[in-house]
Amino acid sequence: MKEEITINHYNDQLLPMEKVLRDPIHNYIYIQHKVILDLINTREFQRLRRIKQLGTTSYTFHGAEHSRFGHSVGVYEIARKICDLFQRNYSSKTSDDGLWNDEDRLVALCAALLHDVGHGAYSHTFEHIFETDHEKMTQLIITSPETEINQVLKQVSDDFPQKVASVIAKTYPNKQIVQMISSQIDADRMDYLLRDSYFTGTNYGNFDLNRILRVMRPYKDGIAFNFSGMHAVEDYVVSRFQMYQQVYFHPVSRSMEVILNSLLKRAKYLYEQHKLPQNYAFEMLKPFFDNDFTLDDYLSLDDGILNTCFSIWSHCDDQILKDLSSRFLNRKPLKSVKVNLQTRELLPKLKMLIEEAGFDPVYYSATNDSFDLPYDSYNPNSKKPQTQIELMQSDGSLVELSSVSELVSSISGKILGDERFFFPKEMLAKGNQLEIFTPVYQEFENYLHNDRLIFP
Repeated sequence: MKEEITINHYNDQLLPMEKVLRDPIHNYIYIQHKVILDLINTREFQRLRRIKQLGTTSYTFHGAEHSRFGHSVGVYEIARKICDLFQRNYSSKTSDDGLWNDEDRLVALCAALLHDVGHGAYSHTFEHIFETDHEKMTQLIITSPETEINQVLKQVSDDFPQKVASVIAKTYPNKQIVQMISSQIDADRMDYLLRDSYFTGTNYGNFDLNRILRVMRPYKDGIAFNFSGMHAVEDYVVSRFQMYQQVYFHPVSRSMEVILNSLLKRAKYLYEQHKLPQNYAFEMLKPFFDNDFTLDDYLSLDDGILNTCFSIWSHCDDQILKDLSSRFLNRKPLKSVKVNLQTRELLPKLKMLIEEAGFDPVYYSATNDSFDLPYDSYNPNSKKPQTQIELMQSDGSLVELSSVSELVSSISGKILGDERFFFPKEMLAKGNQLEIFTPVYQEFENYLHNDRLIFP
């Protein structure tokens, strides 16, 4: 009787007829539950249309204009496919068999859809300057009675918002759901690799999604992959590796992030000195400068709002804020060189020369390393390892991927990316009249050229 009541309640959540969204990655995205359709139509979720998935990467790959909205519905679709396959092939028969219990489907689908709803304008750069946390904001948006999302989720049950939020917090008791949304190979990563590869016009992120989904299987401690599917999983790991190197860590994208970081840092400094012009931009960002913002303040910001602020500042009296705003809006990236142990000692001198050339090194120079960017490599031996990729053998035993795959082992635990020193392009201009700069920089440049370490 209990099972019958649960199933009837579950069916109450189904739409009379499923709806579809056309998608360049998944072809069709199938909306089958009323709660999913209602969540998509909330103002908090629609806001994701106005936040780019890849932030400043569109300054390097012009096609990368896709939004977190498209990515989020894509993650939902992959999660939906996983639930369908688990229910068809690994449906639980007893309470302790460790297989799939379809009563958790709606929690999984809602968490997949909403996993990025807390991202702020320009995402990670904004987080760094204003010390916000998009995962905590996601949980707040889900659980706050102020939001339309919370009101929709409560239509399922009073405790349903907290259940969905606990998946984001990785505390939900069913580890299968948590790993479906957040693990070394999850619906989130699988969608963004395929989607980012498509919109950047690259092929590095392509892998066999259908094959991976076919070899996924639930077990009592989470999700594993049939050993027979090892090569498809290898392909996925290599795709991630390549996307980090070729797209996510691209020096021009990082240069634009450095400008954006300096721009917001300068605005914050002027505000603290009571020198920031009191206009639209001032009013929109004042709660964040004061570190006293409400959820509504947070949700009022998106990439377009910040760009409007930058446009206003590009005409202000402060020359640094004005120039940085113009550089960001008009794609005037800084130049950069790789830094290593031998060349790092040159940086103080270079910063001094940058200052003598008329640029404040606090805002016009930076050392940026890609290791801190919000993408990680597969490393089962790291100090804070993510859930390992486990392969299930024919006897039911589990083996960690890199221990049986020479290909994955060769890149596991390797430090990806590089450290770069960013500086104004003007410092390389021919005929630069700053004579003192030329010999020191020439020495630096020659050294890097000899070791093939300088990039445009």
